[in-house]
Amino acid sequence: MNAVMTAVVLVVCAGFIASLLLVIASHVFYVPVDERVAEVREILPGANCGGCGFAGCDDYANAVVNDESTSCSACTVGGAACAEQIAAILGRSAGGADKQIAQVMCNGTCDASKKILEWQGMRSCAGAKTFFNGNSACSHGCIGLGDCVNVCDFDSIGIIDGVAKVNRDTCVACGKCAHTCPQSIIKMVPFKKEVHVLCQNTEKGGVTRKQCSNGCIGCMKCVKTCKFDAIHVENNLASIDYDKCKNCGMCMSVCPTGAINSYNERHAKMAINAKKKAAAEKAAKAAEAKAAATNA
Repeated sequence: MNAVMTAVVLVVCAGFIASLLLVIASHVFYVPVDERVAEVREILPGANCGGCGFAGCDDYANAVVNDESTSCSACTVGGAACAEQIAAILGRSAGGADKQIAQVMCNGTCDASKKILEWQGMRSCAGAKTFFNGNSACSHGCIGLGDCVNVCDFDSIGIIDGVAKVNRDTCVACGKCAHTCPQSIIKMVPFKKEVHVLCQNTEKGGVTRKQCSNGCIGCMKCVKTCKFDAIHVENNLASIDYDKCKNCGMCMSVCPTGAINSYNERHAKMAINAKKKAAAEKAAKAAEAKAAATNA
């Protein structure tokens, strides 16, 4: 009986000493935790997409609370509402960052872009790129095997007619598709900008035209038409300065290949009307020349 009691006393004493040591250690090694980190984390959507530039929501919550230089509006998934709630907790300004969206800078559809081979390997753009840069004659365009589709957590991108297309209604601008694309043709652009150059081919115009009928040929017509100095041609490729672009769509209306495009129907109608007008003027000049030759 004494042996049993001795064992019990020893166990109790050992437990007491261990608990005392744990209490002391918890005070010695205590790391202060800002309760606001937990509050911010509850507001964040928990997508852990990395679109904010941090490893995940926990990392961003910790950074935005402890570093005032970190923007309250960095979470693209949560949007403006999330930014306002974070700003309210931290007593800061929510910031006025413009909403972004992913844009695939390619319009090399199945009919427009010529195919040089039939890809029968794994369904991977990165894999296909190692073989002649894909199955298209244009080595700069969308390979169309869906690496971007596979990484999107919001089902906001899909392959349509051989080219990746972004759903503007559901895209949260996390940037995963842009980081994954082996061709680097998916760009993050301002949501409010409607006109884009859907081509990344830097070959000379004649070469580009043979590879894809929708490609930019560097003809400079868009540059001459723009009244806002918002579009320039460098290295045989037109590019838009979104800070200057007014969404007028005039560059799109004069583009002979359709490389400059817009989701806005207004711009599409402008382009169609402009081409009809140009065709009518050309026909009228031809008729005048023919009449002059006949009279002569």
